[in-house]
Amino acid sequence: MAILQLIEPEVKDLGGFVARRSLPYPQRQMVGPFIFFDHLGPSILPSNQGIDVRPHPHINLATLTYLFEGAIMHRDSLGTVQEIQPGAVNWMTAGKGIVHSERSPDFDRHNEATIHGIQTWIALPVEYEETEPWFIHYTADTLPTWEENGTIIKLIAGTASGYTSPVKVFSPILYLDAVLSAHTDFTISADYSERAVYSVTEGLSINDQPLEPYRLAILEPGDEVKVSAIAAARCIVIGGEPLGKRYKWWNFVSSRPERIEQAKADWRNNRFAQVVDETEFIPLPEVVTEANPL
Repeated sequence: MAILQLIEPEVKDLGGFVARRSLPYPQRQMVGPFIFFDHLGPSILPSNQGIDVRPHPHINLATLTYLFEGAIMHRDSLGTVQEIQPGAVNWMTAGKGIVHSERSPDFDRHNEATIHGIQTWIALPVEYEETEPWFIHYTADTLPTWEENGTIIKLIAGTASGYTSPVKVFSPILYLDAVLSAHTDFTISADYSERAVYSVTEGLSINDQPLEPYRLAILEPGDEVKVSAIAAARCIVIGGEPLGKRYKWWNFVSSRPERIEQAKADWRNNRFAQVVDETEFIPLPEVVTEANPL
């Protein structure tokens, strides 16, 4: 069996659009350095209704936003204002602490718009957890893209098939977007000790084992795996090398529980930097509820 574990995501309403959260999972905290995996949408946002994720903090991790459809405007406490479009990457390293918001751009807000994409958090190696925060936007045309047996593969981050993404990372990582035509396939190498396939659509199989849509299939280590499609389909592949135990509470991730307690106190007492052109913020929850921000 190629599939070690099959995760059915928890469906969450993030205020007008749906997210399917596969990681963290009660029986699986991480895949390589990936500690959070949300499939956003696809959701249609009516005119004059947009995404409004108010400013909120992160520490000791990086966020990576990748869209299939729609647009999101990112603002952060470094002064960054950057719209992301489909196929591009927004990488934000929180390090010792950052605050950001995610909202619909004005044009999308005033028109009916679709939002569809993947939001991930990536844990940092211990020696980089307290690095200075930074943000880089990578346009879609800078990411390596190739064809394999009729499958179009884009390398979002890491190294695969002799290609290396320009996205700056801190540890070995694999992140692919694969678009398959009917009756095509591609191979996932055994280069990384932890790997997973997320089925964005129906019609996929792993080593001829059908995979339902909206499932994160954790792969057995050590062997190549064939992903195939009986119809036009799409999947995301993630992986990498494990970093060890991480603690997560709300938007805070760290190898040290005391660091999370410090971050709670810092947010409660307004000691994080503020986001440019923002006056709202998400208060520190008394308990972690299901309605977490992105």
